[in-house]
Amino acid sequence: MGKRILVTGGAGYIGSVLVPLLLNAGHRVKVVDNFYYNQSSLLDHCVNPDLEIVHGDVRDENLMKRALEDQDYVLPLAAMVGFPLCDADQTAARTINLEAVEMLTRLRDPGQRIIYPCSNSGYGVGTGESFCTEESPFNPISLYGQTKVAAEKAVLEAGNSLSFRFATVFGASPRMRVDLLVNDFVYRAVFDRTAVIFEGHFKRNYVHVRDAARAFLHAVDHFEAMRGRAYNCGLSSANLSKIELCQVIQAHIPDFVYMEAAVGSDVDKRDYVVSNARLEAAGWKPEYTLDDGIEELRKAYRIIKQKAYSNV
Repeated sequence: MGKRILVTGGAGYIGSVLVPLLLNAGHRVKVVDNFYYNQSSLLDHCVNPDLEIVHGDVRDENLMKRALEDQDYVLPLAAMVGFPLCDADQTAARTINLEAVEMLTRLRDPGQRIIYPCSNSGYGVGTGESFCTEESPFNPISLYGQTKVAAEKAVLEAGNSLSFRFATVFGASPRMRVDLLVNDFVYRAVFDRTAVIFEGHFKRNYVHVRDAARAFLHAVDHFEAMRGRAYNCGLSSANLSKIELCQVIQAHIPDFVYMEAAVGSDVDKRDYVVSNARLEAAGWKPEYTLDDGIEELRKAYRIIKQKAYSNV
């Protein structure tokens, strides 16, 4: 039987992929979004009577009280995503990424289940060698990472909840982003044929946007077995350095030339490899490889070439 699911930020990069999957699975979905980017990513689903759209701000307490009524699940995707955007508006970062989530934990009925999207960017600066598990200490290096880690803590402490620590997401979405690392590098390979890489040995994990969305469906279907824990969510086959990522892209786009800068640094200092064993043991498996995503992005970039599809 379908559930009633509230998705904040449901018109965003992950949300606009997730919402159709939830609807197709027979759930009734209520989306709260302020359409910050003037996106029209859910237009083709408005014909579905099981979709409700609330145009509003997740920091509006009265609005969120009404939105929460009769919902079975709460998926708080609304966020200022990424360190550049958060640094540009630190007040919004704190009030949306953290305080609005804390408000949700206070307003919701204890029986309403929360599935929270955190980020494995909270692991921060690692060695790039030893695997980060869900028991590894957090060391967020950006305001974005700090707010997401604090919000996850609030959600898990509130109970009847679980969280996903997503790897760096890639792939095409109706609310496209070209600033994410894989999406950005493929964009450069397609249009510029070249890229200059800072600190190319730094490693991180990756996951396709559709697999990230599928993780939420998996959690809805297996909530009782998964409740109360955090789960890393990424491609175990894709713990790669930036240089290794460029090599994979070059295999698809042979004209792509990349070089590592001898001086300079990346302001995003994340360097870690991640174990996704806990989520895999819970039955979730990715369906899309990094190669799948690169080919998908090559096609997507035949359609778009607009800075409007970036967060910054």
